[in-house]
Amino acid sequence: MAAAKPLPPLWLLSDARNDAALKGALRRLPRGSGFVFRHYHLAPAERIARFRVLARLCRARGHMVILADSALTACEWGADGIYGSPRALGPRRAGLITIATAHDLTELGAARRMHADAVMLSPVFPTNSHPGAANLGPARFRLLAMRAGMPVIALGGMTRAAAGRLDWPRWAAIDGLSA
Repeated sequence: MAAAKPLPPLWLLSDARNDAALKGALRRLPRGSGFVFRHYHLAPAERIARFRVLARLCRARGHMVILADSALTACEWGADGIYGSPRALGPRRAGLITIATAHDLTELGAARRMHADAVMLSPVFPTNSHPGAANLGPARFRLLAMRAGMPVIALGGMTRAAAGRLDWPRWAAIDGLSA
């Protein structure tokens, strides 16, 4: 693993939908949680400005800050790591945590080949991000997670109640942690 500190069990992902609620959501997260800054909807100057505000809040709460961007940008912005599909992440950068995304066995294999530190496997349950899309469900999620060969973070339709039903050690949410 790239970092000395362990991966947090709870993760909040940013999105255009939850932007207004992010400061409160980050304050409510247990100390030492994880935050993935995406904010693809913002222009570059707005995006870095928003990142800086939220990263400052995260640092004050001891949260790990992961950027959905290149390793170079993550280093320039002072993020702890990078997040994205294995194809989009590019070469690893020493000192950065790499969290890959996966939706099936092929993508899990790609994350394993790139030696990602963890993978966010989704969607576990129906999700507002992709209404009507097929989801893995608990049984398929567990079968895929057992083959991952790295820590797996459950994503997609996750709330505290859904996480309790899934009974998985690491999970992430957008809406489920923003309300």
